[in-house]
Amino acid sequence: MHVITVGIVGGTGYTGVELLRLLLRHPDVQISLLTSRTEAGRRVDDMFPSLRGQTDLEFSDLNIELLKACDMVFFATPHGVAMQHAQALVAANTKVIDLAADFRLQNLQQFEKWYGMPHACPELLKESVYGLSELNREKIKQARVVGNPGCYPTTVQLGLAPLFKQTESLVKAESIIIDAKSGVSGAGRKASLSMIYTENADNFKAYGVSGHRHHPEMVEALEYIAGQQGIFDRIIFLPHLVPMIRGMLSSMYMDLTDAGEAMDLQHLYEQFYADEQFVDVMPSGSSPETRSVRGANQLRIALHKPRPNKLIVLSAQDNLVKGAAGQAVQNMNLMFGFAEDSGLQGIGLLP
Repeated sequence: MHVITVGIVGGTGYTGVELLRLLLRHPDVQISLLTSRTEAGRRVDDMFPSLRGQTDLEFSDLNIELLKACDMVFFATPHGVAMQHAQALVAANTKVIDLAADFRLQNLQQFEKWYGMPHACPELLKESVYGLSELNREKIKQARVVGNPGCYPTTVQLGLAPLFKQTESLVKAESIIIDAKSGVSGAGRKASLSMIYTENADNFKAYGVSGHRHHPEMVEALEYIAGQQGIFDRIIFLPHLVPMIRGMLSSMYMDLTDAGEAMDLQHLYEQFYADEQFVDVMPSGSSPETRSVRGANQLRIALHKPRPNKLIVLSAQDNLVKGAAGQAVQNMNLMFGFAEDSGLQGIGLLP
């Protein structure tokens, strides 16, 4: 297996350094370029001491010609950056994975509504593949551009997919309520009053109550999973910020149809994910903890039926790994024919 050269655009954020952590131990990857708008010339291990002894890389300015020389480029940048450069990279036979939202939503009106900018390359967007590895594996293998899913949508789609991949209706889609919580690293590495320690420690709050960017992504992706339009328009999604650094837990509540009541849903989930090494269906009645997946590319799911016609699905992950950088590496492995778990064998840290 040949070693590929990789560039990372936006290496100073949390997903950027998480990509570095994972890719530096990937046997088939050489990181050749790491860009930063503000830190060009600074050694990476000066900013991130955890990488001392692991790399001699320095941050550099974004140079499209140097990026074109890479086999793979990750964009760990704010929304709107990847689409400015993706066409030039693809034309040079460089594959692209964007960890922001530029290639997540196929609906241009929804993209412009929620991200406040026109799309720079709508034709390339049509070609791009949504990078939820477990559900889109074959398309990802052939992709030139992948839009890495949002962290919340990853927990929701993997948590609900077995229910909507069936020929018969098991759940009343309009009844779904998604009550989700994330650690503060999900907001990115930036100076912001709402993100400082004294605003978040000993505190717990909802945000995006009137609407959140991940909601249209969930709706579009769930419609694709179910093969039906319009049935998810009434789902409710409410995110919360919890005072921890990493971790995400989505609790999903829904009404079952008669067919759903009659089915052994635990068995359904176990069979659906039987061959998926990064999705763990826990025993019935379990409660997945965020600390059990801290630092790992793992998502844990548990089912509860408090009443015969009610189902609760719990879905936990590390928002920076399976919810971002880990899933991006998983997608890269698929795109280049590497073992899907290459560089991703780490076990969650506990305590």
